[in-house]
Amino acid sequence: MSSTRIDRNTWLLIIVAALGYFVDIYDLVLFNVVKRESLDFILGVGHPDIKSTGITLFNIQMLGMLAGGILWGVWGDKKGRITVLFGSILLYSIANIANAFTFDLVTYGIVRFIAGVGLAGELGAGITLIAETMPREKRGYGTMIVVTVGALGAVFASLVGGHGQGIAAAIENVTGVALMNWQVAYVVGGCMGLMLLALRVGTFESGLFRRTQEEHVARGSLRMLLGDRVRLLRYINCILIGVPIWYVIGALVNLSQDVFVPELGIDTSSLDADGLKNINGTAIRYAYIGLSVGDLLSGLLSQWQRSRRKVIIIYLGLNAALTLIFLFGLRGASIATYNWICFLLGAATGYWVIFATVASEQFGTNLRSTVAITAPNFVRGSVWPITAAIGMLAGSMGNVLAALFVGILCIGGAFWAVRRTSETFSADLDFVER
Repeated sequence: MSSTRIDRNTWLLIIVAALGYFVDIYDLVLFNVVKRESLDFILGVGHPDIKSTGITLFNIQMLGMLAGGILWGVWGDKKGRITVLFGSILLYSIANIANAFTFDLVTYGIVRFIAGVGLAGELGAGITLIAETMPREKRGYGTMIVVTVGALGAVFASLVGGHGQGIAAAIENVTGVALMNWQVAYVVGGCMGLMLLALRVGTFESGLFRRTQEEHVARGSLRMLLGDRVRLLRYINCILIGVPIWYVIGALVNLSQDVFVPELGIDTSSLDADGLKNINGTAIRYAYIGLSVGDLLSGLLSQWQRSRRKVIIIYLGLNAALTLIFLFGLRGASIATYNWICFLLGAATGYWVIFATVASEQFGTNLRSTVAITAPNFVRGSVWPITAAIGMLAGSMGNVLAALFVGILCIGGAFWAVRRTSETFSADLDFVER
């Protein structure tokens, strides 16, 4: 799109993508917010396997996202971006509602896998549509709005997951069905997604994609992406750039309650019983508020600097500094101080909008959806080997040093990758890979 004008339909597309990502992030972090309460109900309060079961279920969800990333990515290049955007929202919305009425571990795992598959498609499809539809000089603003609004979904998940009693009472008054707090959280997420599907009217398919349908060129070909050394290295660099984000969110913040708050001797004496149960949810809320602020600022900075790479390098530097403060500067601190550091860590990882935009801009139209959808999901999936590595190393060097060692690898790899990634600000995306 060469014109600098953004029409009404494009704004509608941005709004739908932003709200879709809001619900996407809501569901993505919701399990970590309500896992203890839901597993207390299923396994029994104080069951010794709650921690390990929670990690297993989260990994199952992430496995679903890896599978869904490949499925939706290829589908988006073969059949269209719009079908991915709304198909993924429908799938994870239904899975959310089903999760509210899941009372055994096997079914819980199956539903989390299905939800993971659904969650995998929305962001990449939305980013691809916006990148291919907006004027090249302004598309950074569009993706900034999507990710900034979306990050607030985690904040809402934390609030609903921790204080859903009022919603539960309203549901019981209308339906006569009494729901527990964790059930309410899942029902709310599913209903939000289903309501969002009503906004499909007025959205439209990417013109660049429609043109590739008329050309004799392979679309969504994994062989084309992975079988060419130059493309493969370009793709790996895109993934490595985003890994520190999920090192911070998926490992440091998500392990607050079970690992870092007790390990660092954080003073939790100011918390009541509900606060002690919701340490993870509160840390996630602070981190994602920071992430939303960071995404807003990184998107604006990228537009002002007319550079994606410069902004990523700045954020990686902040990420490294705050990780050191988190691991070595918080011993004995109050829980309030701990939460504010989580906020700053979230802000320092707020280059997710730039990472997602760069991934979509690096490849031609016939592979763009495949890359834009799979890359974020491989980054999210990196939390699996990251947490496994920390757990494996913790036995010999302790949790803090293990987290430091893994963090050096993650952040160092991102610095290496961004220096080998081409600048794509205002690049023309009307090309295909051959």
